[in-house]
Amino acid sequence: MLLPLVVMAKEYDAGVDYEVLSKPVKTQTGDKIEVLEFFWYGCPHCFKFEPTLSAWVKKLPSNVKFIRIPAPLNPKWMVHTKTYYALEMMGKGEQYHEALFNAIHVDRKRLFTKDKIADFLASKGVDKKLFLDTMNSFGVEMRARKAAQLSREYNLHGVPMLAVNGKYIVTGEKAGSFKNMVDIASYLIKKESR
Repeated sequence: MLLPLVVMAKEYDAGVDYEVLSKPVKTQTGDKIEVLEFFWYGCPHCFKFEPTLSAWVKKLPSNVKFIRIPAPLNPKWMVHTKTYYALEMMGKGEQYHEALFNAIHVDRKRLFTKDKIADFLASKGVDKKLFLDTMNSFGVEMRARKAAQLSREYNLHGVPMLAVNGKYIVTGEKAGSFKNMVDIASYLIKKESR
């Protein structure tokens, strides 16, 4: 006689596998569970995390809202923060997200200035003037400031990092692997869904 397999859900421990924020951060997603990914286009770890993250995001339950935050941890990163938000405002964010990562980490393009990024995007068919105008807009400036504020509120020290529902943070350092990062985030989503 075959016994049914019992699948045990792995338990994760606060302070060991993930951190609990001492002061929760207000979420923006209403009744949905908010999951934020803090990243930087120049980060090799973020680039390597992207395939695991993208596959995981496609399987998130309908009660979860996933949001990317291009974290400006230092002033040099701000050009990528504004690039992300400019493309998003133009309706081209997802279309060029992977292309920017690949250009920097696979093709070794030095896309660390506004002009080099604009030239690269123009070579891919983006209207250069529209991109630069959007990048310099008030709307992008406000979103970039909000990203900087969230980075401070979540006490961000490195990327990639996942934040779940304004209460928990998951880092590669604590998780030990990219797969564990998404597994721990899934565990926390379930915890918040109860």
